[in-house]
Amino acid sequence: MKSVFSLLIVLLCMSQLAHAQAVTDTTASDTMKLVEIINADKNGFKRIDSVTELQILVGHAIIKQGSTTFYFDSAVYNKRLKTVEAFGNIHINDRDSIHTYSQYLLYHTDTKVAFLKKKVKLTDNKSTLYTEDLVYDINQKLGEYKNGGRVVNGSSVLTSKEGTYYADLKDIYFKRNVKLKDPKYNLETDSLLYNTNSEIATFIDRTKIVDSSKREIITREGFYDLKNKKAVFGKRPTIKDGATQITANDITTDDETGISILKGNAVYKDTAQGVAVLANLIEANKKEGNFRATLNPLMIIKQEEDSIYIAADTLFSGKLSKLGKDSTVLKDTIKGKVVITKDSINNNDSTDRYFKAYRNVRIFSDSLQAVADSLFYSGKDSIFRLMQKPIVWGNTGQITGDTILLYTKNKKADKMEVFEKGMLISDAGSGLYNQIKGNRIYAYFKEGNLDYVRAKGNAESIYIITDDKDSSLIGINRATGDIIDLRFVEKKVNRVVFVNDVKGTMYPIKQVPEESKRLPNFQWHEKRRPKTKYELFGE
Repeated sequence: MKSVFSLLIVLLCMSQLAHAQAVTDTTASDTMKLVEIINADKNGFKRIDSVTELQILVGHAIIKQGSTTFYFDSAVYNKRLKTVEAFGNIHINDRDSIHTYSQYLLYHTDTKVAFLKKKVKLTDNKSTLYTEDLVYDINQKLGEYKNGGRVVNGSSVLTSKEGTYYADLKDIYFKRNVKLKDPKYNLETDSLLYNTNSEIATFIDRTKIVDSSKREIITREGFYDLKNKKAVFGKRPTIKDGATQITANDITTDDETGISILKGNAVYKDTAQGVAVLANLIEANKKEGNFRATLNPLMIIKQEEDSIYIAADTLFSGKLSKLGKDSTVLKDTIKGKVVITKDSINNNDSTDRYFKAYRNVRIFSDSLQAVADSLFYSGKDSIFRLMQKPIVWGNTGQITGDTILLYTKNKKADKMEVFEKGMLISDAGSGLYNQIKGNRIYAYFKEGNLDYVRAKGNAESIYIITDDKDSSLIGINRATGDIIDLRFVEKKVNRVVFVNDVKGTMYPIKQVPEESKRLPNFQWHEKRRPKTKYELFGE
């Protein structure tokens, strides 16, 4: 009998001990909601009323629920409300993958939702979230703050007014006054999705990015890969870099290579040079300072009243300081003429830029039009170099040659040099043409209009003579000489001057031999002349 009584005493003590070390919020079979008390320096109970009993844990307290362990200085467990209220040096260890710290905790054991306050820190051992007020759902692995927070990931710091952290996905959704600070970038937006594992920031609202070189990016859609330094921007992003600005439907950038690709209605602007390039595809290299435009590219050189429009199959632009292999002198592609030295170039100078156009080059301005197979333009000397069967039209005149150099001043035509087989043809009406040819032709402009032309070396000319009073046709003067000059008044040939070894014949208008109306190799290309800027694309 005595031994049976002793056994009952032992069983009763074990039952009370179990009550002191484990409590449940529902049935014992629901092991996920079982709260185990692992340790406490002091463990006591306090009854509030007939239905409410508080369990109090003090000193090095540790409890566990499922795979989540809680550490704190002290806590009060309310079985009826199914809450644990903890104080001081709180640490939540969730499966050894997510650690949360704070100074205050209110934890609902049935829903497994934790409310943390004061010096809150949540980390996945790679990135750390800091805030003063956090709601963390252990079931969903979801944390949310409403009163400001920041995430530190390596050297990158993201701050916002509100944020939601999806621990399993490693995604953080930042909202309201979002700022990212990185050694290479500063970012500002109102909404941003950031993955702490891949270190990819996804833009879902208007976003402004400024990098260490003060380059500014404005976008409304896309992503930036901080780890690999690559980005894709959508919804007409804009990138400003000093005096240059680019925009397109979509822009892809790679900071490691310095290459950017602009697709769809792309626009490049250089406000210092007054140059803009439009194309459906632009590939730019920031490190080399160059870009290539294809798919209907168009370059616009802005002038006060008469902008120059240039179209071609391909447009390319680079820095003069990087042109050629010779590190001392840059040589012109025409006749080996030295045009510029690197010593004369300031690498921060916007004039340290050249443009090349390839295949089917067409140029239009109100005062001058041209076509050629290729073109080279230097921002340093403001010279257009037209090569391979170039044709230039000005006023009623047409100029052809093997190569043509067009000098501009204040972005207006100033003078022109024509090399080899140069010929100028001017429409005199009635199917007749003033013509002049020579080994070299020099043309000079006034206010963008032809003023004076000189043909030099085996010069030949055909000049239509008219009556000064009624402009009726009188005859044709055909002559040769070493030098022949033409003077223009009101955009028409007014006078011809012959210099050295002049030989010529004057024909009355009704007695002009047909073969004397044209110089050898005469070709009138008016049909190829762009009449408006809209004719630069296609026939």
